[in-house]
Amino acid sequence: MATDFTEETAADAVIESFAPSTDPRLREVMTSLVRHLHAFAREVELTIPEWNAAIDFLTRTGHKCDDDRQEFILLSDVLGLSMLTETISNRKFGVATESTVLGPFHVVESPPLELGASIDKVGTGMPCVVTGRVVSVDGTPLAGATLDVWQANDQGFYDVQQPAVQPRGNGRGLFTADGDGRFWFRTIVPSHYPIPTDGPVGEMLIATGRHAFRPAHIHFIVAAPGHRDLTTHIFVAGSEYIESDTVFAVKKSLVIDFVPVDDPAEGNKWDVPVPFRHADFEIIMQPGA
Repeated sequence: MATDFTEETAADAVIESFAPSTDPRLREVMTSLVRHLHAFAREVELTIPEWNAAIDFLTRTGHKCDDDRQEFILLSDVLGLSMLTETISNRKFGVATESTVLGPFHVVESPPLELGASIDKVGTGMPCVVTGRVVSVDGTPLAGATLDVWQANDQGFYDVQQPAVQPRGNGRGLFTADGDGRFWFRTIVPSHYPIPTDGPVGEMLIATGRHAFRPAHIHFIVAAPGHRDLTTHIFVAGSEYIESDTVFAVKKSLVIDFVPVDDPAEGNKWDVPVPFRHADFEIIMQPGA
């Protein structure tokens, strides 16, 4: 006999409706979701107008998504859910580099580039050289590791946000580490920037009195055989909002000094004009599938 549907038994009634053949993990997740969701509604005594407003908010969030922007990821980011899920799913062991959020502006077609190439196709902003090495937790160099890199420009915009200003692929590149696991490329120092506020997520930030800014950073997705893929950032030390990232992604271990360089010989070495900035860091990958 089905459970009578009351405030106290509502969650049980929904859970009982799941078929016995339901995948065990799906049953576990859905059971917990239903119990927490119903408990939330009872705790705040959710009203019908509030429920309607929530449905409208989620509908408009979906309408704001397209091939270049994912408003639901943005919503997850500002609620801290993205970073929580990332932290749970990629628990760091020992010295492995910490992970961060993917962000709403990752694209899958980053152009493959040779080591040393520039990802800046516009020529504005402070020149910057990024160098480093990809290693396993025991220090073994990971030859052939791939690094998908993307960043905003010096005005705080990604290429997909300014199709009439930035050529597609500006600030993006796919690099392959050399035999010693080393990588290097040229770019510009990124700027801090606001996440998009022209949609439902922006409305929520305003309603809750929050700012929309992220500190300056460069994104990385790193992959190497026999190791867990790593999604991370490096953050520019001293950037505004480094202490209050609106998506909660800053970790102290990922804050890197972008060191000023004015030696012409160093500029010639990296084929950049002086002055420029140099960021150097090691990416430590965690073994596993």
